[in-house]
Amino acid sequence: MLKSQRARDHGFFCQCLLLHGFFLSVPVTHGWLNFSRLNWLVNTCCLSAALRSLYYGPMDLVLCHTTADFDTLGAAVGAACLRPGSRIVLTGGAHPTVQNFLALWRDEYPLIDRRAVDFETVRSLTLVDASGRDRFSPVSDWLQQAEKNGLPIYIYDHHIVDEDAAEKTLPAADFPMAESRIESVGAATTLLVECLQQHALIPTPFEATVMALGIHSDTGSLTFEQSTDRDAFALAWLMSQGANQQVIAENKEPGLSPQLQDLLGIALETIEVSRVRGHQLGWVQLETPVFVPGLSGLTERLMTLLGLDTLLLCSVYRSERAVMIGRSCTNPLLPHASVNLRPIFEALGGGGHAQAASAVLQKESVGSFQQVFSKTLEEVRSQIPHQNTARFLMSSPVRTILPTTTVDEAHRTLLRYGHVGVCVVNPEGRLVGMICRRDIDIALRHGLGHSPVTGCMSVDIKSIEPDTPVTEIQSLMTTYDIGRLPVLNGGSLIGIVTRTDLLRQLHQLQQSLPQPSAPNNLLLQGQSPEAANLFASGLPNATTLYQQLESRISAILPALMLIAEAADQRGWALYVVGGAVRDLLLGMAGETYPLTDIDLVVDGAGEGAGVALAEALQVSYPQVTVQVHGQFQTASLVWHAAVENVADPDDALGSNTWHGDVPLLIDIATARTEFYPYPAANPEVEASTIRQDLYRRDFTINAMALRLNGPTPGQLLDFFGGWADLQHRYVRVLHANSFIEDPTRIFRAVKFATRLGFSIDAQSDRFIRHAISSGVYERMHASVDKTPALQSRLKAELQYILSAEHWAAALETLDDLEAWRCVHASLSMTSELWCQLRRMERWLNKFDVAEPRWLMLLELILAQLEPRLRGPVASNLDLSAQSVGRLTNLHQQESDLFQSLPRATKPSQIYDVLHGHSLSELLLICARHPYTLARQIWQYIVRLSRMPPLINGGTLKRLGYKPGPQFRNILTAVHYATLDGELTTVQAAETYVLANYPV
Repeated sequence: MLKSQRARDHGFFCQCLLLHGFFLSVPVTHGWLNFSRLNWLVNTCCLSAALRSLYYGPMDLVLCHTTADFDTLGAAVGAACLRPGSRIVLTGGAHPTVQNFLALWRDEYPLIDRRAVDFETVRSLTLVDASGRDRFSPVSDWLQQAEKNGLPIYIYDHHIVDEDAAEKTLPAADFPMAESRIESVGAATTLLVECLQQHALIPTPFEATVMALGIHSDTGSLTFEQSTDRDAFALAWLMSQGANQQVIAENKEPGLSPQLQDLLGIALETIEVSRVRGHQLGWVQLETPVFVPGLSGLTERLMTLLGLDTLLLCSVYRSERAVMIGRSCTNPLLPHASVNLRPIFEALGGGGHAQAASAVLQKESVGSFQQVFSKTLEEVRSQIPHQNTARFLMSSPVRTILPTTTVDEAHRTLLRYGHVGVCVVNPEGRLVGMICRRDIDIALRHGLGHSPVTGCMSVDIKSIEPDTPVTEIQSLMTTYDIGRLPVLNGGSLIGIVTRTDLLRQLHQLQQSLPQPSAPNNLLLQGQSPEAANLFASGLPNATTLYQQLESRISAILPALMLIAEAADQRGWALYVVGGAVRDLLLGMAGETYPLTDIDLVVDGAGEGAGVALAEALQVSYPQVTVQVHGQFQTASLVWHAAVENVADPDDALGSNTWHGDVPLLIDIATARTEFYPYPAANPEVEASTIRQDLYRRDFTINAMALRLNGPTPGQLLDFFGGWADLQHRYVRVLHANSFIEDPTRIFRAVKFATRLGFSIDAQSDRFIRHAISSGVYERMHASVDKTPALQSRLKAELQYILSAEHWAAALETLDDLEAWRCVHASLSMTSELWCQLRRMERWLNKFDVAEPRWLMLLELILAQLEPRLRGPVASNLDLSAQSVGRLTNLHQQESDLFQSLPRATKPSQIYDVLHGHSLSELLLICARHPYTLARQIWQYIVRLSRMPPLINGGTLKRLGYKPGPQFRNILTAVHYATLDGELTTVQAAETYVLANYPV
């Protein structure tokens, strides 16, 4: 048993070391590898107690009081953002509304089951929304042990007795030694928001949503007496960070007067509800002796209680008048499925907004209230559109394991793919169970990692069909607290819909809705008028984006449409991805970049999809060159000239787009995901979905996709906030360990920031500095022979940076980040090196050097290393043999010149010393030694090397000399005498030869 435990511990060593050393201490921003998943990966490895402490390090806990409400949860999420790596414990359950919320949103927050906590690893406790010991009674033993061991305790609360002390922080009576922040504000979450602002920490939209919900909940949406301006400012800031207003509206609860409460009971007994195309439609008619104010509140409460999407309420009073009210809310997952009530009610003489309208009816003018109500109801019913189904949302293919798989192996599968659950199928491929990370969490906690998953998997599986509507999927997840729903077609497993799929759908569709303008938004200051207008008006819709793409690449659009049609015929989705989408959006903001490199990704296909589509294109465009690469048969299409069937590509595309004389590249690849076996390695690639394909990319602004086929061509996929980061002009990394896995992303971040005029966001900056200070790159240089991200891929990034006009700004940023340590630990930019580089740039602009500018600048940088390191480092960067040789021999050449040049007093002597060196070598030496060797080297370069000889071999033949070895000696002597000014004419040179070298 002990031997088995040691084997398991050893097997996990590298993974755990990476988890602890590289991203346990830093937060995750965008993407499905969120706080909850990351913390779970760290906390659920099956290790002995000693190894857990060694590998994982200490744990910070955030404790919610018993029966947590939204303010408690929001404050806890804020505290976890404030101390990255923290885990949240619901110590004593939660309110039903919070439980219902977490049934869908649980995986977006770093929640951990109380049973999974090993308190020996806890290093601090944070208590939120309460400061009394009794509010945390389920974990009273933790509190006692923390005080006994002297662990730090932090408290954030807004419940105080002394109102006169509202402007200062109060101590917690039950925890006198704790660091407390107890202030009189409307919500405890407000205190955490202010802390995040003070530390320049940015929450994700999902985190901002629950924090905003907490403030709304405890302040009555700023209507309660205890609300403060600080709560309002906190809410405004959370809205600017992407808090989802629809989700907040779904979860807050209004109040009713006693009279309305009586009507509520009557309405609940008489209301009728019908499900129309997945849309919950309700209608009710009431009669009252007099007009009852506040019926709109009653309407909203009915919608909340019954979960309605649209409600019509008609209240008739005194038998002669009626008030008709309509409310239509948008399901966050169906933002386009709401009913527009305004034109319907305007026809009745009323008015309002699309989702809130009313009308006062007079019997003498409308006749029968019943007929008007029935007609209005039918008009509402006719507006309800069809909704998306599981077929649209599901991920496919599905990752599965066998029933004989051990819990340890299942854990490694989830760790590798970043999943929170996996389907269990029998050898015949039939679904027999499901196991989620919480099941594995408990099993590993009890030391059952060696057991098969059959012992802890769920066998009572809720499944759906491809045509199941999204609202029914949402209902199943919230009702049964299910995170994954397998999609079965005739009993066969064809896909899976997860909470993440639903939430990404929510995030994506939310972005596609018109956003309110923000003329005073400070984030838009300094941008062009086009950019300000674009970002203030919200994300462009699919039609606008497609038209923009068509105008930018109209010359090859027919070819792209052929590829899209071929993909349609095979049931595949086709997307433009990456930098082309980014540059297309920037082009709409007036910052045009040429689209000469287009990447296409095929979703829903297997290996070889790129080749299949390329071959389909070649039927109509035989002049296009097709190149096939790699295991997944990626196809590269190359246009070397204008595309056929286009009269004038230049006219069609314009000056800022592709021209026929510039090769245009199109890559077609299957959607993939990737894994790094060790830092700086080449990634291992597997077929996957478009979401995971975008997630594997480097930065949010490069992780967007534009659909080319299907029902919504031009639809923008932005799962990770790329559009928001374009607005904020940020380069933001997708996940915390990105720079550990691939250090070239550090250089890419700097490249994009300087090229686009963006800045690296604060969190990504911290991730870079953490990765560099960890020493992982030095260890990789020392222990691994081949580290592509520190060799050829790094050279490619340096080549781009040093070739660009903004190379100096990029080098300055790299130096500030200490990124040169990726090349070598001792390398950095000095003031002397800056002078050398500027000197070299001037000379490279003056002289025609065989080597490219980027290489000369890079060699000058590498020359700062110790002489023995220059050649090996250049070789590690995959520089050419000539470049490696120059750097290897540089020290010896400089030593030789320091000895010989001072003795060279005549021009011919200077020439004799230097003429064997290449111009590249001399410029390198000259830039490094401007005050010692440069004067004579410069004399050689600009004058002596360019002085033509007075005579040549033909002259000697004419004078009667026979060709032979003496020709070299004669010509050299004449040329040296010419350099020294002793010979100035051809006649003088001939006389000199005849006098000194008899025929």
